[in-house]
Amino acid sequence: MKKRTNLREDDRIDVIPEYGRQKLLAYAESFRDLADLFEDIQTEDGLSGEEPADRQEYLCRRRLQESQGLLAEHLKEMARILAVTARETCRCRPMGERRYKQMAALLRESGIMLKDFLELEHEDGHREISLVMRQVGGKYAHFGEMEYISTEDVADYISVAMNRRLCAAKNTPAYLAAEYNTYYFLEEPPYHLLTGFAKAVKETEKVSGDSYSFFESDTGRLLVLLSDGVGSGEKACRESGRVVEMMERLLEAGFGKEPAVQMVNGAMAAAGQEQVMSTLDVCDIDLYTGNCEFVKVGAASTYIKRGRLVDRLSSRNLPLGVFWQMTPEIQNRTLQSGDYVIMLSDGVLDALSEGIGEEALPEIIGRMEYSNPGEIANQILAYAIGQSRGRIRDDMTVLVTGIWDQEGSL
Repeated sequence: MKKRTNLREDDRIDVIPEYGRQKLLAYAESFRDLADLFEDIQTEDGLSGEEPADRQEYLCRRRLQESQGLLAEHLKEMARILAVTARETCRCRPMGERRYKQMAALLRESGIMLKDFLELEHEDGHREISLVMRQVGGKYAHFGEMEYISTEDVADYISVAMNRRLCAAKNTPAYLAAEYNTYYFLEEPPYHLLTGFAKAVKETEKVSGDSYSFFESDTGRLLVLLSDGVGSGEKACRESGRVVEMMERLLEAGFGKEPAVQMVNGAMAAAGQEQVMSTLDVCDIDLYTGNCEFVKVGAASTYIKRGRLVDRLSSRNLPLGVFWQMTPEIQNRTLQSGDYVIMLSDGVLDALSEGIGEEALPEIIGRMEYSNPGEIANQILAYAIGQSRGRIRDDMTVLVTGIWDQEGSL
């Protein structure tokens, strides 16, 4: 067997090799230079405080100036992402020869050949296990004549050897290949989630103008997006769906939530005379810490249920697409095991206003004894429809996310 080289515990290595790192930093500098250029143009073409002779020309120049400012901010954010990625480092913890042999023997029994084994600690404190391995046999998933071992099974094997729960990283392939490849495993988050939803389409329409998404932006991080397209029907559905899709793509690309919102808002404001508007509600849950960040743009109130206590989070800003420049409202909470996050579209609150009113909703939610998120969502929707005497005058969507520690249960 090839002799392995142990790294000192204080050794830090670049995640990206030097050549690639320098290229990324060069691209980042180019984006910053472009941002400076647009800001200089914006300053030189600044509008005076005098009354404009031609108001239409003044409005066009103002819109162009706002576009240049937004583009400069977007370029700065792209430069930040590239620079952070280029400078990312991690600490390699040494793996003793005895531990390596134990891991290799354990995996060999399951038809897996281990070539290298590293434990990495990233700057944010998260630990990661890197295994270079290949499959030589298996009996789990069958595809034609081939047999594959899943990385979920591998996570179970190495969890036993490491004496701590591990899970496959988000971007790690689902199955092992016959050739050597690198697979990554992280410490399993202390919390897990269950989600549920309920929706109703406006009675005069065939499709809902509300769009939503539950997606994992990174291992141990769940984002819930809800957008209510202004109006109803196919146009509202198309616009709210576009908002959700753009937010997903930007967040997965590494944009911060606030810059991503600004970019989506700019895209919608650029519609000009054919202006379209949509609300946006974002819930970002960290399953390692329980921290939860809410970003709201013209969205309905969100509720956090903890037993019979209910915390209401509201916003007073306008939907996306109204102004070129806007400020999303950001609020933070720390969730505990057994909490539920309830997100609603405006149609639910409008229906409640025809009966007992929105102010009674926290008490109604607090009295609910259901533990399944889907049951809670259905109960809230049914209650709202009942308050409007069975009429559905606007699209209604209810999203519920429940959080529990790994030892907890429904």
